[in-house]
Amino acid sequence: MTDTKQLFTFTPTGDPARAQLRIDARQRAADRLTPYITGKFCEHLGSNINNGMHAQILRNPTFAHHPFGGGRRIDGGARFQCDEERIIGAVRHFAERWSLPEGGLEQMLEARSDGLAFPWVRQGSRDEVTVSPDVGPHGGRGQRVEVAGADQGVAQWAHLPLHRIRTYEFRVVARSNSLTGLTVALSLEGEAKACTVAEITGVAREWGTFTGTLALDESAPADGLYRLGVTAGEAGQFVLGGVLLYPADHVHGADPDVIRFLKESRLPILRWPGGNFVSGYHWEDGVGPVDARPTRPNPAWAGVEPNLFGTDEFIAFCRDVGCEPLICLNAGDGTPEEAARWVEYCNGEADSEMGALRAANGHPRSHDVRYWEIGNELTGHHQINWTTPAGYADRYREFAEAMLAVDPTIQLIACGAVVWRGEAWNGALLHEDADLVRSITDHILVGGHADPTSDPLDIYRDFMAFPPFYEAKYAELREAMLDAGVREPRLAITELQLFARVGQLEGGGPARLTRENLVLPDTMAEAVYDTLVYHAAVRLAPFVEMVTHSAPAVVHGGLRKVRERVFANPCHHSQAMFAPFNEATPVGVELSSGCERLPRALPDINRAAVELEEVSTIDAVAAVGTDGALLISVVHRGAVGPVELAVDLEGFRPGASAEVQTLSADVPWARNTLAEPDSVVPQVSQVPISGRTLSLQVPLYSVTVLRIPPI
Repeated sequence: MTDTKQLFTFTPTGDPARAQLRIDARQRAADRLTPYITGKFCEHLGSNINNGMHAQILRNPTFAHHPFGGGRRIDGGARFQCDEERIIGAVRHFAERWSLPEGGLEQMLEARSDGLAFPWVRQGSRDEVTVSPDVGPHGGRGQRVEVAGADQGVAQWAHLPLHRIRTYEFRVVARSNSLTGLTVALSLEGEAKACTVAEITGVAREWGTFTGTLALDESAPADGLYRLGVTAGEAGQFVLGGVLLYPADHVHGADPDVIRFLKESRLPILRWPGGNFVSGYHWEDGVGPVDARPTRPNPAWAGVEPNLFGTDEFIAFCRDVGCEPLICLNAGDGTPEEAARWVEYCNGEADSEMGALRAANGHPRSHDVRYWEIGNELTGHHQINWTTPAGYADRYREFAEAMLAVDPTIQLIACGAVVWRGEAWNGALLHEDADLVRSITDHILVGGHADPTSDPLDIYRDFMAFPPFYEAKYAELREAMLDAGVREPRLAITELQLFARVGQLEGGGPARLTRENLVLPDTMAEAVYDTLVYHAAVRLAPFVEMVTHSAPAVVHGGLRKVRERVFANPCHHSQAMFAPFNEATPVGVELSSGCERLPRALPDINRAAVELEEVSTIDAVAAVGTDGALLISVVHRGAVGPVELAVDLEGFRPGASAEVQTLSADVPWARNTLAEPDSVVPQVSQVPISGRTLSLQVPLYSVTVLRIPPI
């Protein structure tokens, strides 16, 4: 067996149109690869979890005060907006994004100004429906509604996943001192008659939770905009503590399409709940009866956090997908004691204090969470209760000792700094806590504000140079950890994505670079970029223990959810293509390829990789999978022409042909959309093998994975 770092050799050539790849399956790494190369990270950001992974359709379903973001505080986290003009601008953006009907913005602004929780509106006129804030069933904000007559109340516009399911489940938390019933209805926007109606009876002065179903027939258009209304049958008043709407095919509260996509991609591990969000998240808000959970302002991203998706829902989600859970905990404004209680809640026996609470919440069996990350990006002033290198070293020890006292079998991951400028941070951690450090994180979120006069392809070229730069820096970090006394050092890349913005155009003139041709996380470039990082993980094995890419269900993630339709970004496909490499055994690779020079149009490439001048056009790794097949991953990261690749196989008896998946696009900023969700998808083919050789054309901006079964 051979050390993984010795398995790969590269020889530059002067021919940009041809490359040679020699695979020697006799040279094998000492160990299998980690099972967690193609993981994901999910955070309570935008509509990633609420209205994303979670199936509940309505926004602000608990009628909370909705804060809008207005920058950052000096101690990190979101500063909430007070300027009314800017708030109106945010509401206008919401109305445009969700394609609300004509007059919808005005209705929303009027209702908000009168005391109705955003983004709810009246059902009835201002004279007929009076709204005001009230108190919910367990404290917090509720919504009082006073109506002058029948069929009046409050409503919210929503798109429904009618392409998949026609039956919906509602839950209404309400009380009234004058009414005994309410009506819940779904109506197609612009039509007076409701598509489906359900009656709630037994409403009383005391709070009650009322559930039921709404079914739409086949005549209801699948792409329509609907209005969910809660109304009274006569004049009176009622108070709402929550109105929730789920498709009847939800999976333990989660979106079944998201579950299906992630399960089919063989997702190995999922990180939650942050991200920046976690530094202000208190896990006990998210357990217990859903109607009793408090709604909080989202501490990192503004908006509301209804705590519908907490620890137990996350574990259920992981089990339904079939992946390992990774919890990143609050080392911002959280305490070691709070963290220790969380460990006990997840892993303690049912007779422990927190284990008993878990059992009382319907989960007598341990959640068995093995991986725990202590804090997120605490190096940065954007983070709630950010700290100094010495401060985190102190904080890490307090958290680690408290958590290990509860469960000494858990695997801890320390919050690291960006590897190319975090020597002081990582050095302090290793100097003070080497006896407790096992694994350190890094987040590959680089790029910067690009000049709008830049060539879009130059931005792409620069991004493609970051993975080899990081690979070299990670090798240095591994040596530093070994020198500090960490016996088996590990790295967890727990956030990964392209991270560029278009800067301001100065001096007039046309912009060459726009958001439409900037390589972003939802484009083909992300698929290429991520796979290059996976290649680095293979070559650094066993040092890289996991990669958790950002995020499952938002614009910069693997999946998109738009108007309740879920489709995949190109990077989701590339992750699924690379998944067979999890737990595979790397083998020898000799690659000869042309190179391309860095144009250095990205600000961060100049700040970081100052000595890097060029990168290979083609990159490749190979491994023997758990089923005995030979796996080869090939990336064309260049920007000039396709490449003819000749592959020689040694030490392996191949079958007659190779199974080939190719993901590519005409331009690196190509993306899938709701209108064209399959614009960039893998193409499957067979390539014949002659003896022990094969050849294939590798297209521009592409990821190719070959599977060669043995004879």
